[in-house]
Amino acid sequence: MTRVEFIRLNRPERARVLCDLAEEFYLAGQRVLVRVQDDNQGVTLDQFLWTWRKGAFVPHVYQSGAVECHDEPVVIVAEEENPNGAAVLLMGVPCSLEFIRNFRHVIDFAEAFDETCLAESRERFKRYREHGFAPFMRE
Repeated sequence: MTRVEFIRLNRPERARVLCDLAEEFYLAGQRVLVRVQDDNQGVTLDQFLWTWRKGAFVPHVYQSGAVECHDEPVVIVAEEENPNGAAVLLMGVPCSLEFIRNFRHVIDFAEAFDETCLAESRERFKRYREHGFAPFMRE
């Protein structure tokens, strides 16, 4: 069953948190998929993941169609696809219920710094519960 976890963001720092989480799961030996909104976000996150913290190394690729990424431990995508067979999905943007069912562990975000985004997060939390998931907030 898919485990859906929410992380509360008190500041607009999703990119840094995505990098931290990608590293956490990579170091635990798990394949990770990071879903972003579009090519611009994909390229930006790809570059940021190389430099976000001095000394950190997370092998990754942005799936732009230019390189094979089947063997990559961390893949960034702008579409709902899972080219590296990841078990972990980090949602830089909301994804369909059908897509998240393909993962063992899914992380979504509750953006507490913005009332509109927080309300949307609450709706997703409720929708996950209504569709048989047991979402929870990370402590």
